[in-house]
Amino acid sequence: MRKQFSFDNHVEEYEAWFERYPWVFKSEVEALREMLPEGDKLAGIEVGVGTGRFAQALGIKEGIDPSANMRALAVERGIEIMDGVAESLPYADHRFDFVLMNFCISYLDDINKAFREAHRVLKGDGVLVVGFVDKDSTLGKQYEERKAESTFYRQAKFYSVEKVISELNRAGFKYTTTRQTLFGELDDINEFQPSKPGHGEGSYVIVRAAKKKLPD
Repeated sequence: MRKQFSFDNHVEEYEAWFERYPWVFKSEVEALREMLPEGDKLAGIEVGVGTGRFAQALGIKEGIDPSANMRALAVERGIEIMDGVAESLPYADHRFDFVLMNFCISYLDDINKAFREAHRVLKGDGVLVVGFVDKDSTLGKQYEERKAESTFYRQAKFYSVEKVISELNRAGFKYTTTRQTLFGELDDINEFQPSKPGHGEGSYVIVRAAKKKLPD
């Protein structure tokens, strides 16, 4: 993950964002839930787990993050967490049923290497779920324009859906599907927004990538 920026000194500000936008968070969580595989005994991790907000909401028990202060909060939320980065996952081959990367790809040093690492640790029928702000969306364009004045996005790199899918394909994932939510300005989202298939309308996009074709 990008070494130019550390979340360690901005944990309180990070947490405050979720308190300010509870319906945005709820909409993102439920969209992710629709893309993650179902099952009580599935083994999964969140890469770039941060303070554990998404992992806790989704019932994910394990993850990695390079920020010590972020990890401390994730532990308080019941997440088993390791110090690590997406480009070098500290796990054996073919260990997990799913890997979640949510918002972390903007801070990666090498997105393709991170996707290849996810491919490595996934079982044959496992899936990688990637959530991010679409560079070409309304919100993505706003973030790009305001990068210089933003604490969190100053060093971020935003991606289009097409670029993410291209890098997933290069990493060995053959089958991808997308969902989207966050329709409109963040300050105007005052209720839960259900996700819908595809991309191009919502600012928050989720790509699910699989090594082999999965049942519908």
